[in-house]
Amino acid sequence: MFLFEPDPVAFTILGQDIRWYGICISVGMLIGLLIAYYRAPRHDIKSEHVIDLALIAIPLGILGARLYYVIFNWEFYGGDFFKIINIRSGGLAIHGGLLFGFIAAAFFCRFWRISSLNLLDLMAPSVALAQAFGRWGNFFNQEAHGRPTDLPWAILVNGEKVHPTFLYESLWCLLLFFLLIVIDNRSLYNGRTFLAYGVFYSFERFFVEQLRTDSLMLGSFRVAQLFSVTVFIVFLIILISMERKHSRRNRLFY
Repeated sequence: MFLFEPDPVAFTILGQDIRWYGICISVGMLIGLLIAYYRAPRHDIKSEHVIDLALIAIPLGILGARLYYVIFNWEFYGGDFFKIINIRSGGLAIHGGLLFGFIAAAFFCRFWRISSLNLLDLMAPSVALAQAFGRWGNFFNQEAHGRPTDLPWAILVNGEKVHPTFLYESLWCLLLFFLLIVIDNRSLYNGRTFLAYGVFYSFERFFVEQLRTDSLMLGSFRVAQLFSVTVFIVFLIILISMERKHSRRNRLFY
């Protein structure tokens, strides 16, 4: 499929390399933010609140993603401050970013006195779309790839054909974005879209993580899989409970 090794540097300005990794993540965030901005009135949320939230949640999300990655790779970073803050070459864990971002959202909801679940419903499709774009940064950095394979859609990493796990997740998140928009448009209670995001993303991440060769580990367990299983079970139980509570007519799909 992509049987070439891409240049991680998009261009150079004043001697400073601008990498595709940052561009992909930034484009994903920007598009997701614009979609949330224009969909905010559907949730009875002021569009300006989306911008206010982004100014805090995005930096905190990046911080959380980096801290999560560094903590589970402490043997490599070893307290080296400059290594820890250098994110230009990768090293952001999505679960840490989501956790910190959602905490920021919950804080702002208390300040604005709006439903946190309503805001999370609004942001869930945008997060999925941002992930779909952001995963392409892994391709340009030649990271977060899978095991060797001879499948026709393999990518080339260090001269070896491997599973394009970035592509699996990117396509899944793109489909998830459209699914969440449909769910959100038909939602009859707060939290439905957010819960669906947690269930569907965790389902995909568990299986794709099994293919990866650079998983963060906790003993002999893959951290992302532990996180995904926990979220999947908890969110699915809550989702089923809420669906039953709001009658059999209000199913996830009509």
